[in-house]
Amino acid sequence: MTQVPAGFDDIALEMRAAHERLLQALVGRGYVISAYPVDKPAARPDGQAAALAYPIQGVLKYHGLSDWAQRIAYLPSISVNNDAAHTVTLVSFQPGLPGDRLVLNGEATGGRALERVSAALDAVRAYAGIASPAEVLTRNVVRASRTGKGLGTSASASAALAMAALAAAFGAEAVANTRFLSCMARLLAGSGCRSATGGLSLWLSYPGAAHADSFALRLDDQEQLAELALLTVPLDSRIGLNTEQAHREAPHSPFFVEWMRQREAEIIACLDAVQAGDWRTIGQFAELDSIRLHGVTMSASRENKLFAWEPENIPLFRMCNRLRDAGVPVYFSTDTGPTTVFMTHKSHIARVVQEIEALGDYEVVTGGLAGPARLLAIAEARERLEAES
Repeated sequence: MTQVPAGFDDIALEMRAAHERLLQALVGRGYVISAYPVDKPAARPDGQAAALAYPIQGVLKYHGLSDWAQRIAYLPSISVNNDAAHTVTLVSFQPGLPGDRLVLNGEATGGRALERVSAALDAVRAYAGIASPAEVLTRNVVRASRTGKGLGTSASASAALAMAALAAAFGAEAVANTRFLSCMARLLAGSGCRSATGGLSLWLSYPGAAHADSFALRLDDQEQLAELALLTVPLDSRIGLNTEQAHREAPHSPFFVEWMRQREAEIIACLDAVQAGDWRTIGQFAELDSIRLHGVTMSASRENKLFAWEPENIPLFRMCNRLRDAGVPVYFSTDTGPTTVFMTHKSHIARVVQEIEALGDYEVVTGGLAGPARLLAIAEARERLEAES
């Protein structure tokens, strides 16, 4: 078991019971839940491997961590992988290194970024029984002139790091178990677990959950959402928004516990929508929970209110209402930041892009649902890391 923060004991019991019911609902709908592995292959103290992963966009959002060391979320959550960007990561365990080394987007990086990477690597090293420091070469590649804030690349970075590190330590067979992979992908950034499993994925979690019980699985396992388009508008945060700060403050919102209680029923509704190929219900929840997420964020402190949206967001939000009134189904989604992703049917891409561009100087990345994290050949990874610089 992991930590349950003070004041959350009662709701933790409710959420654990909801977790068990969700497991039953998943099995009842034909989903296969892998067991967490008991046996492990022999570890390699000098292995190397590379991986590619995609950022996430929240549908049913998460905010706050009940256990920061294990990055256990207070509530389960759902997201889509977005092909507007990706992360390539190469991990090389090298016994001769004096310590872990991180090269992020071509630059040697220390500070908090290196601390978080080393913590994730420590979990792999502890599981593998090795002590080798690692060199981590990683790059975020965005199909736009800027990344913006809230695109979800911390999730893709986490998934790519976990997959590459596990494959480096144990070989490719170690990442075949998606429950195991997603648990380890949670340790740099929580949403990394959903990035690892891809498509539309569910992260099961509750306060006090054991490491092996806070994992992700893909829900659109029959390509039920193949017609879903994702249109990404990167927007920068003028306040230098810090996601970790927002996560720490969110549980203090007076709306937080009720938000947790609503989650079970909404996940069941999303399960049914996915199986019916009903992308509109997914979009409706993404838009609704974007508003609730920001309500929680803005109300977490009595003194210092955190406003994550920017003035550019409002015309985009109003555009969705206007287009729906005109018979064009489109829904917005924002996570912790102003970057906005629109969900619509592929047949409406041109109309929605036209409407966005008519509002002003917005850049639009046209794309769709991305798959799970995947291993790359070392030579390909090096080429990508160099070519995409």
